[in-house]
Amino acid sequence: MYQYGKFLSLVFLILSLGCTNQDNKPSQDDGLASFNADRLKQDIAVLAADSLMGRMPFTEGETKTLNYLQKQFEAMGLEPGNDQSFLQTVPMVNILATAAPTMQIKSAKGNFDLKAFDDYIIWTDKTDPDVSLENTELVFAGYGVVAPEYKWDDYAGLDVKGKVVLVMVNDPGFWVGDSTLFKGENMTYYGRWTYKFEEAARQGAKGCLVIHNTRAASYPFSVQQNTFNTSRLQLDNRGKDMENCDVIGWITENATNTLLKAAGFDADLLIKANERGFKAVPLNLQANTSMKVAATYDKSYNVVGKISGAKYPDEYIIYTAHWDHLGIGRPDATGDSIYNGALDNASGTAGLMELARAFKCLKTKPERSLIFLAVTAEEQGLLGSQYYSENPIYPVEKTLANINMDVLNAFGKTKDIIVVGEGQSELEDYLKEEIEKTGGYISYDVHPEAGYYYRSDHFNFAKVGIPALYTSIGIDVIGHDKAYGKKRKDEYISKHYHQPSDTYDAASWTMEGAISDLKLLFLVGRRMAFAEKWPQWKEGSEFKAIREKVK
Repeated sequence: MYQYGKFLSLVFLILSLGCTNQDNKPSQDDGLASFNADRLKQDIAVLAADSLMGRMPFTEGETKTLNYLQKQFEAMGLEPGNDQSFLQTVPMVNILATAAPTMQIKSAKGNFDLKAFDDYIIWTDKTDPDVSLENTELVFAGYGVVAPEYKWDDYAGLDVKGKVVLVMVNDPGFWVGDSTLFKGENMTYYGRWTYKFEEAARQGAKGCLVIHNTRAASYPFSVQQNTFNTSRLQLDNRGKDMENCDVIGWITENATNTLLKAAGFDADLLIKANERGFKAVPLNLQANTSMKVAATYDKSYNVVGKISGAKYPDEYIIYTAHWDHLGIGRPDATGDSIYNGALDNASGTAGLMELARAFKCLKTKPERSLIFLAVTAEEQGLLGSQYYSENPIYPVEKTLANINMDVLNAFGKTKDIIVVGEGQSELEDYLKEEIEKTGGYISYDVHPEAGYYYRSDHFNFAKVGIPALYTSIGIDVIGHDKAYGKKRKDEYISKHYHQPSDTYDAASWTMEGAISDLKLLFLVGRRMAFAEKWPQWKEGSEFKAIREKVK
Protein backbone atom coordinates (compact mmCIF):
# COMPACT_ATOMS: atom_id res chain seq x y z
CA MET A 1 0.00 0.00 0.00
CA TYR A 2 2.85 2.38 0.88
CA GLN A 3 4.57 1.74 -2.48
CA TYR A 4 1.26 2.27 -4.27
CA GLY A 5 0.81 5.55 -2.43
CA LYS A 6 4.27 6.68 -3.50
CA PHE A 7 3.40 5.73 -7.07
CA LEU A 8 0.21 7.82 -6.99
CA SER A 9 2.12 10.73 -5.53
CA LEU A 10 4.66 10.49 -8.33
CA VAL A 11 1.93 10.36 -10.99
CA PHE A 12 0.22 13.40 -9.42
CA LEU A 13 3.53 15.28 -9.39
CA ILE A 14 4.19 14.50 -13.06
CA LEU A 15 0.68 15.55 -14.04
CA SER A 16 1.00 18.73 -12.01
CA LEU A 17 4.29 19.58 -13.67
CA GLY A 18 2.69 18.95 -17.04
CA CYS A 19 -0.01 21.55 -16.29
CA THR A 20 2.38 24.10 -14.85
CA ASN A 21 4.33 26.68 -16.77
CA GLN A 22 7.88 25.87 -15.68
CA ASP A 23 9.19 29.43 -15.85
CA ASN A 24 6.02 30.67 -14.09
CA LYS A 25 5.11 32.87 -17.04
CA PRO A 26 1.81 32.68 -18.92
CA SER A 27 1.55 31.52 -22.51
CA GLN A 28 0.44 34.12 -25.05
CA ASP A 29 -3.11 32.77 -25.07
CA ASP A 30 -3.48 32.24 -21.33
CA GLY A 31 -6.75 33.84 -20.18
CA LEU A 32 -7.90 35.10 -23.58
CA ALA A 33 -10.44 32.33 -24.20
CA SER A 34 -12.51 33.43 -21.20
CA PHE A 35 -13.74 36.66 -22.84
CA ASN A 36 -17.38 36.30 -23.84
CA ALA A 37 -19.39 38.84 -25.84
CA ASP A 38 -22.78 37.41 -24.82
CA ARG A 39 -21.91 37.67 -21.13
CA LEU A 40 -20.65 41.22 -21.68
CA LYS A 41 -23.95 42.15 -23.36
CA GLN A 42 -25.91 40.58 -20.52
CA ASP A 43 -24.08 42.64 -17.91
CA ILE A 44 -24.60 45.83 -19.92
CA ALA A 45 -28.31 45.07 -20.33
CA VAL A 46 -28.70 44.69 -16.56
CA LEU A 47 -26.71 47.80 -15.68
CA ALA A 48 -28.47 49.94 -18.32
CA ALA A 49 -31.99 48.71 -17.54
CA ASP A 50 -34.69 51.25 -16.68
CA SER A 51 -35.07 49.54 -13.31
CA LEU A 52 -31.67 50.93 -12.27
CA MET A 53 -32.95 54.45 -12.99
CA GLY A 54 -29.75 55.74 -14.56
CA ARG A 55 -27.45 54.56 -11.72
CA MET A 56 -27.38 57.89 -9.91
CA PRO A 57 -25.61 57.89 -6.52
CA PHE A 58 -27.88 58.40 -3.49
CA THR A 59 -30.82 56.69 -5.23
CA GLU A 60 -32.40 53.26 -5.30
CA GLY A 61 -30.55 52.85 -8.60
CA GLU A 62 -27.25 52.99 -6.73
CA THR A 63 -28.38 50.33 -4.26
CA LYS A 64 -29.38 47.98 -7.08
CA THR A 65 -26.13 48.62 -8.95
CA LEU A 66 -23.96 47.97 -5.90
CA ASN A 67 -25.83 44.77 -5.11
CA TYR A 68 -25.36 43.48 -8.64
CA LEU A 69 -21.66 44.30 -8.77
CA GLN A 70 -20.93 42.75 -5.39
CA LYS A 71 -22.77 39.55 -6.32
CA GLN A 72 -20.87 39.32 -9.59
CA PHE A 73 -17.50 39.97 -7.93
CA GLU A 74 -18.22 37.31 -5.33
CA ALA A 75 -19.50 34.80 -7.90
CA MET A 76 -16.33 35.05 -9.98
CA GLY A 77 -14.20 34.43 -6.90
CA LEU A 78 -12.69 37.86 -6.32
CA GLU A 79 -11.49 38.69 -2.82
CA PRO A 80 -13.10 41.67 -1.09
CA GLY A 81 -10.84 44.60 -1.97
CA ASN A 82 -11.30 46.69 1.17
CA ASP A 83 -10.38 44.43 4.07
CA GLN A 84 -13.46 42.19 4.43
CA SER A 85 -15.69 44.33 2.23
CA PHE A 86 -16.22 44.87 -1.49
CA LEU A 87 -17.18 48.49 -0.74
CA GLN A 88 -15.21 51.67 -0.05
CA THR A 89 -17.35 54.37 1.54
CA VAL A 90 -17.24 57.75 -0.26
CA PRO A 91 -18.75 60.52 1.91
CA MET A 92 -20.47 63.09 -0.28
CA VAL A 93 -22.97 65.91 -0.21
CA ASN A 94 -25.90 66.20 -2.59
CA ILE A 95 -26.42 69.87 -3.51
CA LEU A 96 -29.64 70.93 -5.23
CA ALA A 97 -29.31 74.55 -6.32
CA THR A 98 -32.46 76.02 -7.85
CA ALA A 99 -31.63 79.15 -9.81
CA ALA A 100 -33.83 82.19 -10.26
CA PRO A 101 -35.25 82.41 -13.79
CA THR A 102 -33.20 85.43 -14.82
CA MET A 103 -30.00 87.32 -14.22
CA GLN A 104 -30.47 91.09 -14.18
CA ILE A 105 -27.60 93.03 -15.74
CA LYS A 106 -27.06 96.70 -14.93
CA SER A 107 -25.11 98.79 -17.41
CA ALA A 108 -24.53 102.45 -18.24
CA LYS A 109 -26.62 101.90 -21.39
CA GLY A 110 -29.58 100.46 -19.49
CA ASN A 111 -30.61 97.31 -17.70
CA PHE A 112 -31.59 93.98 -19.25
CA ASP A 113 -32.12 90.34 -18.32
CA LEU A 114 -30.41 87.13 -19.34
CA LYS A 115 -32.53 83.99 -19.21
CA ALA A 116 -31.47 81.03 -17.11
CA PHE A 117 -31.25 77.79 -19.14
CA ASP A 118 -31.39 79.62 -22.50
CA ASP A 119 -28.47 82.03 -21.95
CA TYR A 120 -26.62 80.51 -19.02
CA ILE A 121 -26.73 77.83 -16.39
CA ILE A 122 -25.39 78.24 -12.86
CA TRP A 123 -24.93 76.12 -9.77
CA THR A 124 -22.89 76.20 -6.57
CA ASP A 125 -20.61 73.99 -4.51
CA LYS A 126 -21.61 75.93 -1.39
CA THR A 127 -24.15 74.51 1.04
CA ASP A 128 -25.55 77.81 2.34
CA PRO A 129 -29.35 77.86 1.90
CA ASP A 130 -29.25 81.10 -0.10
CA VAL A 131 -26.57 82.10 -2.60
CA SER A 132 -26.79 85.32 -4.56
CA LEU A 133 -25.07 87.91 -6.69
CA GLU A 134 -26.00 91.44 -5.67
CA ASN A 135 -24.74 94.19 -7.96
CA THR A 136 -21.66 92.02 -8.48
CA GLU A 137 -19.11 93.33 -10.96
CA LEU A 138 -18.31 91.36 -14.09
CA VAL A 139 -14.74 91.03 -15.36
CA PHE A 140 -13.59 89.41 -18.59
CA ALA A 141 -10.44 87.47 -17.64
CA GLY A 142 -9.49 85.87 -20.95
CA TYR A 143 -8.96 82.15 -20.47
CA GLY A 144 -8.72 82.42 -16.67
CA VAL A 145 -5.32 80.71 -16.71
CA VAL A 146 -2.26 81.07 -14.49
CA ALA A 147 0.45 78.88 -16.03
CA PRO A 148 4.02 79.92 -15.13
CA GLU A 149 5.56 77.19 -17.28
CA TYR A 150 3.86 78.71 -20.32
CA LYS A 151 4.55 82.29 -19.15
CA TRP A 152 0.84 83.02 -19.05
CA ASP A 153 -1.16 84.81 -16.35
CA ASP A 154 -4.64 86.11 -17.09
CA TYR A 155 -4.96 87.35 -13.51
CA ALA A 156 -1.73 89.37 -13.46
CA GLY A 157 -2.29 92.63 -11.61
CA LEU A 158 -5.99 91.91 -11.32
CA ASP A 159 -8.10 91.94 -8.17
CA VAL A 160 -11.23 89.87 -8.66
CA LYS A 161 -12.19 89.46 -5.03
CA GLY A 162 -15.95 89.58 -4.74
CA LYS A 163 -16.42 89.74 -8.53
CA VAL A 164 -17.61 87.38 -11.27
CA VAL A 165 -15.07 86.44 -13.93
CA LEU A 166 -16.03 85.47 -17.47
CA VAL A 167 -13.45 83.09 -18.94
CA MET A 168 -13.11 81.15 -22.18
CA VAL A 169 -13.08 77.36 -22.31
CA ASN A 170 -10.00 75.46 -23.56
CA ASP A 171 -6.41 76.77 -23.73
CA PRO A 172 -5.05 80.13 -24.90
CA GLY A 173 -4.73 80.11 -28.67
CA PHE A 174 -7.38 77.49 -29.30
CA TRP A 175 -10.23 79.77 -30.37
CA VAL A 176 -8.05 81.34 -33.09
CA GLY A 177 -6.04 78.29 -34.08
CA ASP A 178 -2.69 79.54 -32.75
CA SER A 179 -0.76 76.29 -32.31
CA THR A 180 2.30 78.08 -30.90
CA LEU A 181 0.60 78.58 -27.52
CA PHE A 182 0.49 75.88 -24.84
CA LYS A 183 0.24 72.50 -26.62
CA GLY A 184 -1.63 73.71 -29.67
CA GLU A 185 -4.55 71.42 -30.46
CA ASN A 186 -3.75 69.22 -27.44
CA MET A 187 -5.66 70.55 -24.47
CA THR A 188 -3.82 70.83 -21.16
CA TYR A 189 -5.54 70.76 -17.80
CA TYR A 190 -5.60 74.57 -17.94
CA GLY A 191 -8.25 74.26 -20.63
CA ARG A 192 -10.71 72.27 -18.55
CA TRP A 193 -13.67 74.06 -17.06
CA THR A 194 -12.97 72.46 -13.70
CA TYR A 195 -9.59 74.19 -13.64
CA LYS A 196 -11.24 77.54 -14.49
CA PHE A 197 -13.47 77.26 -11.42
CA GLU A 198 -10.56 76.18 -9.22
CA GLU A 199 -8.35 79.09 -10.32
CA ALA A 200 -11.14 81.65 -9.99
CA ALA A 201 -11.69 80.46 -6.42
CA ARG A 202 -7.95 80.71 -5.67
CA GLN A 203 -8.09 84.29 -6.93
CA GLY A 204 -10.95 85.09 -4.55
CA ALA A 205 -13.66 85.53 -7.19
CA LYS A 206 -17.27 85.33 -6.05
CA GLY A 207 -18.29 83.68 -9.29
CA CYS A 208 -17.00 82.20 -12.52
CA LEU A 209 -18.87 81.77 -15.80
CA VAL A 210 -17.19 79.76 -18.56
CA ILE A 211 -17.99 80.99 -22.07
CA HIS A 212 -19.27 78.07 -24.11
CA ASN A 213 -18.13 77.27 -27.63
CA THR A 214 -19.09 73.90 -29.09
CA ARG A 215 -15.75 73.15 -30.71
CA ALA A 216 -13.71 74.41 -27.77
CA ALA A 217 -15.82 72.51 -25.22
CA SER A 218 -16.18 69.46 -27.53
CA TYR A 219 -19.94 69.24 -26.92
CA PRO A 220 -23.01 71.43 -27.49
CA PHE A 221 -24.50 73.71 -24.85
CA SER A 222 -27.45 71.30 -24.57
CA VAL A 223 -25.19 68.89 -22.67
CA GLN A 224 -24.85 71.48 -19.93
CA GLN A 225 -28.56 72.36 -20.08
CA ASN A 226 -29.41 68.75 -19.20
CA THR A 227 -28.02 69.27 -15.70
CA PHE A 228 -29.60 72.68 -15.02
CA ASN A 229 -31.38 72.88 -11.65
CA THR A 230 -30.58 69.23 -10.94
CA SER A 231 -28.73 67.72 -7.99
CA ARG A 232 -24.94 67.73 -8.10
CA LEU A 233 -22.63 65.80 -5.86
CA GLN A 234 -19.42 66.85 -4.17
CA LEU A 235 -17.11 65.13 -1.72
CA ASP A 236 -18.01 65.89 1.85
CA ASN A 237 -15.29 68.39 2.75
CA ARG A 238 -16.66 69.55 6.09
CA GLY A 239 -13.82 70.54 8.37
CA LYS A 240 -11.45 71.14 5.45
CA ASP A 241 -10.26 74.53 4.27
CA MET A 242 -11.69 74.48 0.74
CA GLU A 243 -11.82 77.38 -1.72
CA ASN A 244 -15.00 77.63 -3.79
CA CYS A 245 -16.73 80.38 -5.71
CA ASP A 246 -20.29 81.12 -4.65
CA VAL A 247 -21.62 80.89 -8.21
CA ILE A 248 -20.20 78.81 -11.06
CA GLY A 249 -21.58 77.88 -14.44
CA TRP A 250 -21.61 78.32 -18.20
CA ILE A 251 -22.77 81.17 -20.45
CA THR A 252 -23.47 80.94 -24.16
CA GLU A 253 -21.33 82.74 -26.70
CA ASN A 254 -24.36 84.75 -27.86
CA ALA A 255 -25.15 85.91 -24.33
CA THR A 256 -21.49 86.80 -23.86
CA ASN A 257 -21.60 88.96 -26.96
CA THR A 258 -24.67 90.70 -25.53
CA LEU A 259 -22.70 91.50 -22.38
CA LEU A 260 -19.70 92.72 -24.36
CA LYS A 261 -21.89 95.00 -26.47
CA ALA A 262 -23.49 96.47 -23.34
CA ALA A 263 -19.96 97.10 -22.02
CA GLY A 264 -18.88 98.87 -25.21
CA PHE A 265 -16.90 95.98 -26.69
CA ASP A 266 -17.52 93.35 -29.34
CA ALA A 267 -16.41 89.80 -30.09
CA ASP A 268 -12.94 91.08 -31.00
CA LEU A 269 -12.21 91.07 -27.28
CA LEU A 270 -12.39 87.26 -27.33
CA ILE A 271 -9.81 87.27 -30.12
CA LYS A 272 -7.47 89.60 -28.24
CA ALA A 273 -7.54 87.24 -25.26
CA ASN A 274 -5.36 84.90 -27.32
CA GLU A 275 -2.49 87.38 -27.42
CA ARG A 276 0.38 86.96 -25.01
CA GLY A 277 0.27 89.73 -22.42
CA PHE A 278 -3.50 90.23 -22.72
CA LYS A 279 -4.86 92.16 -19.75
CA ALA A 280 -8.21 91.35 -18.18
CA VAL A 281 -10.97 93.88 -18.78
CA PRO A 282 -13.53 95.13 -16.23
CA LEU A 283 -16.86 95.30 -18.05
CA ASN A 284 -18.51 97.90 -15.82
CA LEU A 285 -21.55 95.68 -15.60
CA GLN A 286 -23.26 94.43 -12.45
CA ALA A 287 -25.08 91.13 -12.13
CA ASN A 288 -27.98 90.22 -9.87
CA THR A 289 -29.39 86.73 -9.43
CA SER A 290 -29.90 84.10 -6.76
CA MET A 291 -30.17 80.39 -5.97
CA LYS A 292 -31.97 78.40 -3.31
CA VAL A 293 -29.78 75.58 -2.03
CA ALA A 294 -30.73 72.30 -0.34
CA ALA A 295 -27.80 70.17 0.86
CA THR A 296 -28.06 66.53 1.94
CA TYR A 297 -25.10 64.62 3.32
CA ASP A 298 -24.88 60.94 2.53
CA LYS A 299 -22.49 58.23 1.43
CA SER A 300 -21.88 56.58 -1.91
CA TYR A 301 -19.55 53.67 -2.60
CA ASN A 302 -16.75 52.44 -4.78
CA VAL A 303 -16.81 48.69 -5.43
CA VAL A 304 -13.44 46.95 -5.04
CA GLY A 305 -12.44 43.39 -5.90
CA LYS A 306 -8.99 41.80 -5.70
CA ILE A 307 -6.86 38.94 -6.96
CA SER A 308 -3.82 38.60 -4.71
CA GLY A 309 -0.47 38.19 -6.41
CA ALA A 310 1.48 34.96 -5.92
CA LYS A 311 4.94 36.52 -5.66
CA TYR A 312 4.47 40.26 -5.05
CA PRO A 313 1.09 40.52 -3.31
CA ASP A 314 1.90 44.02 -2.05
CA GLU A 315 2.35 45.44 -5.57
CA TYR A 316 -0.81 46.44 -7.42
CA ILE A 317 -2.27 47.02 -10.87
CA ILE A 318 -5.63 48.79 -10.80
CA TYR A 319 -8.32 48.55 -13.48
CA THR A 320 -11.09 51.14 -13.21
CA ALA A 321 -14.48 51.97 -14.70
CA HIS A 322 -17.20 54.21 -13.30
CA TRP A 323 -20.51 52.53 -12.52
CA ASP A 324 -22.60 55.70 -12.18
CA HIS A 325 -24.56 57.79 -14.67
CA LEU A 326 -26.98 60.74 -14.55
CA GLY A 327 -30.12 59.16 -13.13
CA ILE A 328 -33.52 60.61 -14.02
CA GLY A 329 -33.51 64.08 -15.54
CA ARG A 330 -34.98 66.34 -18.19
CA PRO A 331 -37.14 64.39 -20.70
CA ASP A 332 -36.05 64.27 -24.32
CA ALA A 333 -38.31 64.80 -27.33
CA THR A 334 -39.76 61.29 -26.89
CA GLY A 335 -40.57 61.87 -23.23
CA ASP A 336 -37.81 59.55 -21.99
CA SER A 337 -36.28 60.91 -18.79
CA ILE A 338 -34.06 57.98 -17.76
CA TYR A 339 -30.41 58.52 -18.56
CA ASN A 340 -29.47 54.85 -18.78
CA GLY A 341 -25.82 55.36 -19.72
CA ALA A 342 -25.49 52.08 -21.60
CA LEU A 343 -22.20 52.94 -23.27
CA ASP A 344 -21.32 55.58 -20.67
CA ASN A 345 -20.49 53.58 -18.67
CA ALA A 346 -22.39 50.34 -18.21
CA SER A 347 -20.16 49.06 -21.00
CA GLY A 348 -16.93 49.89 -19.17
CA THR A 349 -18.24 48.43 -15.91
CA ALA A 350 -19.21 45.23 -17.69
CA GLY A 351 -15.75 45.23 -19.28
CA LEU A 352 -14.20 45.50 -15.83
CA MET A 353 -15.96 42.29 -14.86
CA GLU A 354 -14.81 40.53 -18.04
CA LEU A 355 -11.22 41.48 -17.22
CA ALA A 356 -11.59 40.14 -13.69
CA ARG A 357 -12.94 36.84 -14.99
CA ALA A 358 -10.03 36.57 -17.44
CA PHE A 359 -7.45 37.06 -14.71
CA LYS A 360 -9.24 34.51 -12.54
CA CYS A 361 -8.99 32.04 -15.43
CA LEU A 362 -5.21 32.37 -15.80
CA LYS A 363 -3.55 28.98 -15.55
CA THR A 364 -0.49 30.73 -14.19
CA LYS A 365 -1.44 32.85 -11.20
CA PRO A 366 -0.36 36.51 -11.56
CA GLU A 367 2.68 37.47 -9.52
CA ARG A 368 1.28 40.90 -8.64
CA SER A 369 -2.12 41.75 -7.24
CA LEU A 370 -4.90 42.86 -9.56
CA ILE A 371 -7.47 45.37 -8.30
CA PHE A 372 -10.83 45.87 -10.02
CA LEU A 373 -12.29 49.20 -8.95
CA ALA A 374 -15.76 50.36 -10.04
CA VAL A 375 -15.92 53.98 -8.93
CA THR A 376 -18.84 56.21 -8.12
CA ALA A 377 -19.73 59.77 -9.16
CA GLU A 378 -17.53 60.11 -12.23
CA GLU A 379 -20.30 62.09 -13.89
CA GLN A 380 -20.29 64.50 -10.97
CA GLY A 381 -16.61 65.38 -11.37
CA LEU A 382 -14.56 62.17 -11.01
CA LEU A 383 -15.44 62.09 -7.32
CA GLY A 384 -15.13 58.37 -6.59
CA SER A 385 -11.67 58.11 -8.10
CA GLN A 386 -10.69 61.39 -6.46
CA TYR A 387 -11.68 59.99 -3.08
CA TYR A 388 -9.76 56.79 -3.74
CA SER A 389 -6.62 58.67 -4.82
CA GLU A 390 -6.80 60.82 -1.69
CA ASN A 391 -7.65 57.84 0.54
CA PRO A 392 -5.99 54.88 -1.21
CA ILE A 393 -6.69 51.39 0.01
CA TYR A 394 -3.40 50.29 -1.57
CA PRO A 395 -0.30 52.50 -1.25
CA VAL A 396 0.31 54.84 -4.18
CA GLU A 397 4.03 54.04 -4.14
CA LYS A 398 3.21 50.32 -4.48
CA THR A 399 0.77 50.80 -7.37
CA LEU A 400 2.33 50.13 -10.77
CA ALA A 401 -0.37 51.49 -13.02
CA ASN A 402 -4.01 52.28 -13.64
CA ILE A 403 -5.91 51.17 -16.75
CA ASN A 404 -9.26 52.91 -17.15
CA MET A 405 -12.30 52.13 -19.33
CA ASP A 406 -15.02 54.61 -20.21
CA VAL A 407 -17.27 53.70 -23.19
CA LEU A 408 -16.52 50.49 -25.09
CA ASN A 409 -17.00 49.66 -28.77
CA ALA A 410 -20.46 48.13 -29.15
CA PHE A 411 -20.00 47.23 -32.79
CA GLY A 412 -17.41 45.59 -35.05
CA LYS A 413 -13.67 45.24 -34.55
CA THR A 414 -11.27 48.00 -35.51
CA LYS A 415 -7.73 47.70 -36.76
CA ASP A 416 -6.68 50.44 -34.35
CA ILE A 417 -7.18 51.43 -30.75
CA ILE A 418 -6.86 55.08 -29.79
CA VAL A 419 -4.49 56.17 -27.05
CA VAL A 420 -5.81 59.23 -25.24
CA GLY A 421 -2.90 61.33 -24.01
CA GLU A 422 -0.15 60.67 -26.53
CA GLY A 423 3.34 60.37 -25.10
CA GLN A 424 2.36 60.17 -21.44
CA SER A 425 3.70 56.81 -20.25
CA GLU A 426 5.31 53.52 -21.27
CA LEU A 427 1.90 51.89 -21.02
CA GLU A 428 1.36 53.29 -24.49
CA ASP A 429 4.37 51.30 -25.69
CA TYR A 430 3.08 48.12 -24.03
CA LEU A 431 -0.24 48.54 -25.82
CA LYS A 432 1.50 49.20 -29.12
CA GLU A 433 3.47 45.96 -28.85
CA GLU A 434 0.38 43.92 -28.04
CA ILE A 435 -1.82 45.25 -30.84
CA GLU A 436 0.94 44.94 -33.42
CA LYS A 437 1.08 41.21 -32.65
CA THR A 438 -2.48 41.04 -34.00
CA GLY A 439 -1.67 43.05 -37.14
CA GLY A 440 -3.31 46.18 -35.74
CA TYR A 441 -1.90 49.52 -34.65
CA ILE A 442 -2.40 52.27 -32.11
CA SER A 443 -3.58 55.68 -33.21
CA TYR A 444 -4.13 58.87 -31.28
CA ASP A 445 -7.06 60.94 -30.19
CA VAL A 446 -8.68 62.66 -33.16
CA HIS A 447 -9.96 65.35 -30.81
CA PRO A 448 -6.96 66.26 -28.63
CA GLU A 449 -8.54 69.67 -28.14
CA ALA A 450 -11.24 68.04 -26.01
CA GLY A 451 -8.78 67.18 -23.25
CA TYR A 452 -10.12 63.67 -22.74
CA TYR A 453 -7.03 62.68 -20.75
CA TYR A 454 -8.28 65.01 -18.00
CA ARG A 455 -11.91 63.92 -18.22
CA SER A 456 -12.09 60.40 -16.84
CA ASP A 457 -11.09 58.57 -13.70
CA HIS A 458 -7.52 57.69 -14.68
CA PHE A 459 -6.70 61.40 -14.29
CA ASN A 460 -6.96 61.19 -10.51
CA PHE A 461 -4.42 58.36 -10.50
CA ALA A 462 -2.12 60.37 -12.76
CA LYS A 463 -2.41 63.35 -10.43
CA VAL A 464 -0.81 61.33 -7.62
CA GLY A 465 1.89 59.98 -9.93
CA ILE A 466 0.53 56.55 -10.95
CA PRO A 467 1.08 55.87 -14.68
CA ALA A 468 -2.38 55.74 -16.22
CA LEU A 469 -3.56 54.36 -19.55
CA TYR A 470 -6.81 55.52 -21.11
CA THR A 471 -7.95 54.36 -24.53
CA SER A 472 -10.81 55.17 -26.83
CA ILE A 473 -12.62 53.33 -29.61
CA GLY A 474 -10.67 53.12 -32.86
CA ILE A 475 -12.04 54.54 -36.10
CA ASP A 476 -10.43 52.15 -38.63
CA VAL A 477 -13.36 49.75 -38.67
CA ILE A 478 -12.65 46.48 -40.46
CA GLY A 479 -14.55 46.50 -43.76
CA HIS A 480 -15.01 50.28 -43.80
CA ASP A 481 -12.93 53.41 -44.29
CA LYS A 482 -11.86 55.70 -41.45
CA ALA A 483 -14.49 58.28 -42.34
CA TYR A 484 -17.13 55.72 -41.41
CA GLY A 485 -15.62 55.11 -37.99
CA LYS A 486 -15.16 58.81 -37.29
CA LYS A 487 -18.74 59.59 -38.30
CA ARG A 488 -20.05 56.89 -36.00
CA LYS A 489 -18.13 58.28 -33.01
CA ASP A 490 -19.15 61.85 -33.78
CA GLU A 491 -22.79 60.80 -34.00
CA TYR A 492 -22.60 59.24 -30.55
CA ILE A 493 -21.27 62.49 -29.08
CA SER A 494 -23.83 64.68 -30.84
CA LYS A 495 -26.91 62.46 -30.48
CA HIS A 496 -26.50 60.10 -27.53
CA TYR A 497 -23.76 61.30 -25.15
CA HIS A 498 -25.45 62.24 -21.85
CA GLN A 499 -28.86 61.77 -23.43
CA PRO A 500 -31.68 59.34 -22.57
CA SER A 501 -31.03 57.70 -25.94
CA ASP A 502 -27.81 56.08 -24.65
CA THR A 503 -29.62 52.77 -24.18
CA TYR A 504 -28.72 49.14 -24.74
CA ASP A 505 -29.49 47.97 -28.28
CA ALA A 506 -29.70 44.19 -28.42
CA ALA A 507 -30.42 44.23 -32.15
CA SER A 508 -27.22 45.95 -33.31
CA TRP A 509 -24.67 45.72 -30.51
CA THR A 510 -22.37 42.80 -31.27
CA MET A 511 -19.68 43.92 -28.76
CA GLU A 512 -17.05 42.29 -30.97
CA GLY A 513 -15.02 45.49 -30.94
CA ALA A 514 -15.27 45.72 -27.16
CA ILE A 515 -14.00 42.16 -26.69
CA SER A 516 -11.08 42.84 -29.03
CA ASP A 517 -10.11 45.98 -27.09
CA LEU A 518 -10.57 44.33 -23.69
CA LYS A 519 -8.19 41.57 -24.69
CA LEU A 520 -5.54 44.20 -25.44
CA LEU A 521 -6.03 45.88 -22.05
CA PHE A 522 -5.88 42.45 -20.43
CA LEU A 523 -2.55 41.69 -22.13
CA VAL A 524 -1.07 45.00 -20.99
CA GLY A 525 -2.08 44.26 -17.41
CA ARG A 526 -0.98 40.63 -17.61
CA ARG A 527 2.44 41.77 -18.83
CA MET A 528 2.83 44.02 -15.78
CA ALA A 529 1.61 41.25 -13.48
CA PHE A 530 4.72 39.20 -14.38
CA ALA A 531 7.29 41.80 -15.52
CA GLU A 532 10.40 42.74 -13.55
CA LYS A 533 10.26 46.38 -14.65
CA TRP A 534 7.58 48.86 -13.63
CA PRO A 535 6.10 51.18 -16.28
CA GLN A 536 7.36 54.76 -16.18
CA TRP A 537 6.12 58.18 -17.19
CA LYS A 538 7.81 59.51 -20.32
CA GLU A 539 9.96 62.61 -20.50
CA GLY A 540 7.74 65.64 -20.98
CA SER A 541 4.82 64.26 -19.00
CA GLU A 542 3.57 66.66 -16.36
CA PHE A 543 3.14 63.66 -14.01
CA LYS A 544 6.70 62.31 -14.13
CA ALA A 545 8.00 64.59 -11.37
CA ILE A 546 5.10 63.63 -9.10
CA ARG A 547 5.94 59.93 -9.44
CA GLU A 548 9.59 60.54 -8.68
CA LYS A 549 8.67 62.35 -5.46
CA VAL A 550 6.29 59.55 -4.40
CA LYS A 551 8.85 56.77 -4.89
